[in-house]
Amino acid sequence: MARRALILIEGHPRGNGLLQVQAAQRLGLHPITLSADPAQYDYIATERIEAIRVDTDDLDVLIRECSRLAEIYSIAGITCALEKFCAIAAKLCRHFDLPGPNPASIERCCDKFVQRRLLAEAGVPVPAYRLAADATDVESSAVEIGLPVVLKPAVGSGSRGVRLCSNFDELAEHTTYLLGGKHIWRSSPRILVEEFVEGPHYSIDVMGNEIIGIGALDFGPPPHFVYHEITYPAVLTDDEHNRIADVSLSCLRALGLGWGAANVELRWTKRGPVVIEVNPRLPGSPSPQLVQLAYGVDLVTEHIKLVIGDEWNVRRRHSQTAAAWYLVADRDGTLDWIHGDGLAAAVSGVAEVILYVQPKTPIVRSGDVRDCIGHVIATSPVRDRTKAILQRAVDLIHWSITSFPAEQE
Repeated sequence: MARRALILIEGHPRGNGLLQVQAAQRLGLHPITLSADPAQYDYIATERIEAIRVDTDDLDVLIRECSRLAEIYSIAGITCALEKFCAIAAKLCRHFDLPGPNPASIERCCDKFVQRRLLAEAGVPVPAYRLAADATDVESSAVEIGLPVVLKPAVGSGSRGVRLCSNFDELAEHTTYLLGGKHIWRSSPRILVEEFVEGPHYSIDVMGNEIIGIGALDFGPPPHFVYHEITYPAVLTDDEHNRIADVSLSCLRALGLGWGAANVELRWTKRGPVVIEVNPRLPGSPSPQLVQLAYGVDLVTEHIKLVIGDEWNVRRRHSQTAAAWYLVADRDGTLDWIHGDGLAAAVSGVAEVILYVQPKTPIVRSGDVRDCIGHVIATSPVRDRTKAILQRAVDLIHWSITSFPAEQE
């Protein structure tokens, strides 16, 4: 009998890629990563994972490669870890008659402008928004909405290219950044101009049509949206929990989702929950680890079970508080050293300390997820104790970044 294989379209350099590989192996599957550059994922070599170099932007090429692999293995399922490959993975599932989401729904969801329009048409509360193609459109849209506004690419993830603009100088500066060649566009440039809504930020994890968990997110200082801390479960009243759950499930209905994992981000404002975005995928690491520690639900493994058509179970097994703190670079330059991660990991109640970068790595901050150089996770039965453990561990980690030499005139 042919060995059962799980095909992974690309991986993820920081967490979910390795988590999917490990989950597949626990389920007795042979993970195979198809990637344009397998070397970008360190775990491919360290875990000795089979990887094949292939153009992962070309559906026809992927179909041919999966057809070739089907002559060697029994392909049990196809999935991915990065949002930009969710649609093409869904199309492959449809082509090979494997379990998977509706590709059209995924494509609509990944276009933030289309997503906004569909949510608004369904009565889901969203920020005021406009679509802009050039600097004139951006400025007129900001005038209509009213400053401050958030500028973001219509397609993308990880807060790349996202910035709060409080005045017209900042608006012009960030528009130039997005349209002037510094931001990498996978398609024609389209900018979403949005109302800035204020209030506590929440991340809602869904599997199928079941709310698994709600986490509270905290960001670093504006104008960027870089995660600093996330805690599960969020402290909510019953009414707040129910309203957040109802709005989240309304998002899935409006977007034609409801198969597999999804993640909703929203803010609780003066007018109640307002949806910031919906992601048709698992939340990024370390959220899956936090969900498992807080509720006893292994999102990644249950997602893989769904992908291969096995029975899945997201019943909560316990209740704890789990929190993660992101280590964020404080300047541009070369990372000289980073110490204390071992001491932090030894603190009772610390579940994980992960460093994303090694000494001598160049650090160039972008105002997004790439500014994070690691994370620490702590857990305990009590929220205040978890926070104290996390703070103690983070205080043990120190690093030095030497600024780049000034350019010679």
